Amino acid sequence: MSSSRWNKKDRVMEQLLLNLGFGNTVVADKVVAILSPSSAPMKRVKDEAKADRRLVDVTHGRKTRAVIITESNHVFLSAIQAETVSGRYEALMNPAEE
Repeated sequence: MSSSRWNKKDRVMEQLLLNLGFGNTVVADKVVAILSPSSAPMKRVKDEAKADRRLVDVTHGRKTRAVIITESNHVFLSAIQAETVSGRYEALMNPAEE
């Protein structure tokens, strides 16, 4: 897979989507951080984002296991482990050579 960049020849932009679980995705190039939700600072980040209407909860009622922060300062809550989301991100951004 190629990264999200303009192909000048074809004028086409391909965006890679990071799977956050339950059919929810975010544009991988816009991700700034993938964090564990257990610390007090992460709880404050979540609370501030909720107050500012920047919080997107994609846990479907399950326990939050990862906090994803994007360039637009939106905060996504996922029920997938932060390590798993990070692994998916790494696989998207650095595909294996075939």
